[in-house]
Amino acid sequence: MKAPFSPYLDAIAPGLKKLVELLREDFDYVSVLSTDSVGFTASISQRAKAVNHSTMMTERGSVVRVSRGGLYSEYAFNRFDPSHPELTAAEARRVLDEQFALLEETGSAVYDTPVLPDEPCVLREEMETGILPEETDLAALVEKLSEMSARGFAASEYAIDCRLRAQSTHVCKLFLTANRDMRQSYVFSEGVVMPLVTKNGRVEFGYEGVSGREGPEIFDRLSDKVEPVVKSAEELLSAERIEPGEYEVIVSPEVSGLIAHEAFGHGVEMDMFVKNRALSDLVTMHEGAKPEIEVASYAFDDEGTLAHDTVEIRNGILKTGVCDALAALRLGVAPTGNGKRENFEHKVYTRMTNTVFESGDSTLEEMIATVKYGYLLKGMQSGMEDPKHWGIQCIIDRGYEIRDGKLTGKVVSPIVMTGYVPELLGSISMLSRDHELFGTGGCGKGHKEWVKVSDGGPYMKAKARLG
Repeated sequence: MKAPFSPYLDAIAPGLKKLVELLREDFDYVSVLSTDSVGFTASISQRAKAVNHSTMMTERGSVVRVSRGGLYSEYAFNRFDPSHPELTAAEARRVLDEQFALLEETGSAVYDTPVLPDEPCVLREEMETGILPEETDLAALVEKLSEMSARGFAASEYAIDCRLRAQSTHVCKLFLTANRDMRQSYVFSEGVVMPLVTKNGRVEFGYEGVSGREGPEIFDRLSDKVEPVVKSAEELLSAERIEPGEYEVIVSPEVSGLIAHEAFGHGVEMDMFVKNRALSDLVTMHEGAKPEIEVASYAFDDEGTLAHDTVEIRNGILKTGVCDALAALRLGVAPTGNGKRENFEHKVYTRMTNTVFESGDSTLEEMIATVKYGYLLKGMQSGMEDPKHWGIQCIIDRGYEIRDGKLTGKVVSPIVMTGYVPELLGSISMLSRDHELFGTGGCGKGHKEWVKVSDGGPYMKAKARLG
């Protein structure tokens, strides 16, 4: 079925168009982004069950962006009477005029930015989905997740809990300018299984998830992950510490995604990228809402730029970065559809969407057979980057020892992988044929500005410093 566009946004659209028209009398450029997104989060454990109607992207509100004399400013609001848009126009004009006046009073330096282009575009994209979040039988879902939790708890004598979380969001966004009327509606969902185990005072956990631009029907796929993730958590109870050093490594698609996100995330948000940097010629990487269908796939971004497939690296050469519309104007390049807001009350930043390495032509078995001594790395916990100097730090859940081309059964955990990104990616020597994306998390700038992203890739063989 098609995810229906918000009746609320359709109803206020004529009034918002009039608002744009009124503000155009005083400003060189006017746009309005209105959102109406609904969803739910269900959290289940052996100790508690909870359901609420909030997710990372549930919201209802609008934000106006204007330009005058090379300056841009914004006004956000969540109350709007479409029969009297002049009331909102008057309040927006008052607030925006005060903001522009403040710059003059303080003598602040002005970064003169051209007026954003406003080519005509009419779009109404209602994307395919299964079940809608707002029509989900939440009681039945809680019962299903509770059964999975009970199975996970019973699967190990060391289990002390098995937690599940399921989130689904129906996103509707309306973008209007003098010449544009863009509307999109889509559903994305994500779920995780996280068992907790303990032995001899040591506590470990496992983590497996599902995600996609799908409805709550996706949560049925969590069932197949329960026993395997309990087993992986048990492995950590006897895991040893790794001896620090440089190793041959094969990283799983989840870890490939972590590397892609941290290595070529914020560091290529256009103000810090470097062209023609040679890496391994096996490496090609895509970024954008268009090349993959995952939680960060949409028809247009929060500035009305259509979704792109940006090839950041092609055959080992870093070609370009990604940028929002204002950054593009200032840099003299085309925007890439990566202008995203945490919500209507937050400003636009250049943000990642789907970041993924292309596949190669090897199998995992062939890759393992080539390793003299090293590790197969699986599971990610977190990552950090230094975008100015291209350093990277990835916290990886576990490593499986490889000696003479065979897995020995030894497990090490946790693992910190560090290095210089061009050096790490320049060492890539094999890529698997398949690839996978993961979208159960989010990306923040500092302690705030959280947005949905996904990342992934194939299995990759490289050299890395582990500790």
